[in-house]
Amino acid sequence: MPEKAVKRNIAANRAAYHEYYVLDTFEAGAELFGTEVKSIRNGRVNLKDSFCRIENGELIAYGIHISPYEKGNIFNRDPYRPRRLLMHKREINRLFGKVGQEGFALIPVSMYFLGKWVKVEIGLCKGKKLYDKREVEAEKSARRDIERAMKGGF
Repeated sequence: MPEKAVKRNIAANRAAYHEYYVLDTFEAGAELFGTEVKSIRNGRVNLKDSFCRIENGELIAYGIHISPYEKGNIFNRDPYRPRRLLMHKREINRLFGKVGQEGFALIPVSMYFLGKWVKVEIGLCKGKKLYDKREVEAEKSARRDIERAMKGGF
């Protein structure tokens, strides 16, 4: 009986939840080289300021920083190189239709290992206005105050 693949988080793009409304998420594989995977295993990934585009029917991720592997010497790749993400053609076409609408973007939300495979979770996002960010922050603050009052420590 095959064992169930375990999901291990590598990196999360917490700024994405601050800057955007994440309406839906999709899972995509990442096309990587060996030294990049070794660097990812060491947790040397940054998803901040990254985004995805659909070009020529392929999903490409820009701005994902994977630090060079210390022992990789000549086999290391550019840390900011565009990386192809692997999804079914039908899913990419569906995303292309949604992104074509005004104000939508594809943002990498998290990166994780699923078994031995590196996966990227992509969010279909709509940008927040400054007043939306303030409103969300006020709600979080109010929720924290209520929790603190319920506990009895104020």
